[in-house]
Amino acid sequence: MPVPDEDPPSVATTRTFESIADLYAVLRPVMHAVTAAVGPHCEVVLHDLTSRTMESTIYAIENGDVTGRSVGGPSTNLGLGVLQDEGANHNAFGYHGRTTDGRDLHCSSVYYRNGAGRVIAALCINIDLTAVQNAQAILSSLLPADQEAAPEEIVGSDIQQVLEEMIDTAIRSTGKPVTLMTKSDRIQVLRILEERGAFHIKRAVDKIAARLGISKVTAYSDLETVRNRR
Repeated sequence: MPVPDEDPPSVATTRTFESIADLYAVLRPVMHAVTAAVGPHCEVVLHDLTSRTMESTIYAIENGDVTGRSVGGPSTNLGLGVLQDEGANHNAFGYHGRTTDGRDLHCSSVYYRNGAGRVIAALCINIDLTAVQNAQAILSSLLPADQEAAPEEIVGSDIQQVLEEMIDTAIRSTGKPVTLMTKSDRIQVLRILEERGAFHIKRAVDKIAARLGISKVTAYSDLETVRNRR
């Protein structure tokens, strides 16, 4: 969840810009400097919010291959939220993001206003954590495995919430993000869920398949493998 700036400067004491072009002239070397320092897994995006056309806000971008976007690309859900409450401070630092293909991002966003106080642009920094998670998975595989912990009770107001927590626990047991899982890892997840009775919950296979990024046919096939090994 975004962490807002706890002590935002007032509009009156913040430098303002009357056009996206003027702002870009200032931020262009900064954008390049950030990506050069952090590396190819860091994307920096300048969104033009002056037109309020959220389908096409990307005015400039460095390392756009991180999210597969380019100039003319769209805003995000946070940009939409800014326009709903433009007077609030929306600067946010070190929050979690996610690409539509399931990769985790470490993000920060800063918003710029004109002299009238209207938001005209957003500078967003997104770091793809896949490489870090991959390294973490390799290190975890080299460390002695802990003995399997006793199952914990999951209490929720809805059985689907309970199922989601069961899936989360099973996925965490592999020590890998879903995007790096092998078939063996998926089998491990399904084995844990089978042992804990998850498949007694209605439409559990559909939910698990979606979380693992596989088809229902593949999920049923992997589940059959699990059950044949019992």
